[in-house]
Amino acid sequence: MRNGEIDLWSIERELAADGKKLIAGVDEAGRGPLAGPVCAAACVLPFGIEIEGLNDSKKLTEKQRERLYGIITEKAEAWAVGFASPEEIDEVNILNATYLAMNRAVKALGLEPDISIVDGNRSEGLEFSNITVVKGDGKSASVAAASIIAKVTRDRLMLTLAEKYPQYAFEKHKGYPTALHYERLREYGPCEIHRKSFLKKMH
Repeated sequence: MRNGEIDLWSIERELAADGKKLIAGVDEAGRGPLAGPVCAAACVLPFGIEIEGLNDSKKLTEKQRERLYGIITEKAEAWAVGFASPEEIDEVNILNATYLAMNRAVKALGLEPDISIVDGNRSEGLEFSNITVVKGDGKSASVAAASIIAKVTRDRLMLTLAEKYPQYAFEKHKGYPTALHYERLREYGPCEIHRKSFLKKMH
């Protein structure tokens, strides 16, 4: 730990001292957008690995995230993503849809973690052993890695969807509620990947 940096392995070390060997970080991207799925990622890093620049995905530039994504996915012991669709979000609400995506990500890991560190403060819909850590993506290496995987995966998907629905400029705002997105929504109305429950407040 250099000059006051946060020790990103302290939570994992405490869990390891408690006998937890296989520890996954779990985080999501895309709770706030008006369009597209919510994406969750689960990641098991080799214990204590130093990845330069690893941080909460929201504090990184797109270029930094892309670089770290390559390193994390190459070095991780296991990683996986899970999605919940716009239809599922409308049906069960965004919190429950986030649980669905997280459960899918952990199931897709191909191994069962002894415990998962989940970013946030609620976990009642999760089907795997976990602890929650508020702002975990800035406190835990495993969660930071998961946050980067989730964000990059979702952004790449939104770029693909931008080609299918060019009128909404998804490549610029990734489905988030920006002035441009609202402008295009008013002009073209919603498409099949919009979250209808998120558009009720639109004037």
